[in-house]
Amino acid sequence: MTFNTIKDYFKFSREQRTGIIVLFGIIIILQLVYFFVDFNPIQEKDLGKQQWLSLQAEVDSLKLHRSDVKPAIYPFNPNFISDYKGYKLGMSVKEIDRLLDFRKGNKFVNSAKEFQDVTKVSDSLLNAIAPFFKFPDWISHKKEFKDYKYVHNSAFAKKEKIVLIDINQATKEDLIKINGVGEIISLRILTQKEKLGGFVSMEQLKDVWGLSPEVILNLNNHFKIAKLPNLIKIDVNNASIKELSQFFYFKYDLARQIVKYRSMNGDFKNIEDLIKINGFPVEKANFIALYLDF
Repeated sequence: MTFNTIKDYFKFSREQRTGIIVLFGIIIILQLVYFFVDFNPIQEKDLGKQQWLSLQAEVDSLKLHRSDVKPAIYPFNPNFISDYKGYKLGMSVKEIDRLLDFRKGNKFVNSAKEFQDVTKVSDSLLNAIAPFFKFPDWISHKKEFKDYKYVHNSAFAKKEKIVLIDINQATKEDLIKINGVGEIISLRILTQKEKLGGFVSMEQLKDVWGLSPEVILNLNNHFKIAKLPNLIKIDVNNASIKELSQFFYFKYDLARQIVKYRSMNGDFKNIEDLIKINGFPVEKANFIALYLDF
């Protein structure tokens, strides 16, 4: 290839030279835009981020302040204290183990004194947590109502003693006598009793649809759990999903979770194993346990 041949490649017409100059001009302009124009995100977002960062110190100080605040303690049944619950209450590992060993025998503590006798907790700790103990109705209401004192004077009428009737022995007529309980409500209460095989706690009246707190209070003033009914207990370690879901407190999804947990972890030993299942009504565990056989 000769020099003249190469030279022919660099011969351009006037229009071609103009186009090349324009192309170089565009390239230079783009380079200048790249170097001098700020392509960072919109400043409003940066301002928002800066505002959040400025509040971070205040948030951190509030966290430090709240770390000194002790969490609120709500009423609970001491028979169902777990390792974590006991730790939060201030119990030692040995004290928690004593309670758990006692419960393995399917025994219950029925008073603050029995709780201390079993766990050996100190008087100071017992005084701090005992006010939050909540025992079932048949434990809390063992004492009969005392007679009203009255002055032997014909000007005053004698106050009659309220005789509490066992809710499991109550008839439709007994229930209708209570203010706020009509024929429909009384039938709902009796139907609920039949579904369960009998009430074991007056708290179960809260599960009867249509009962207001005032009516439940009236019922508690006239009825009680005198003794536990003869229940046909559910064999929770052998019952099928269908059988478990027929129990009032076990919906189908919970029954399925119970069977799944049982197949993966083995038989349930007590109610403490059941409350580990997601969705289990922990607040009702104290009386649900009485319907189950482990």
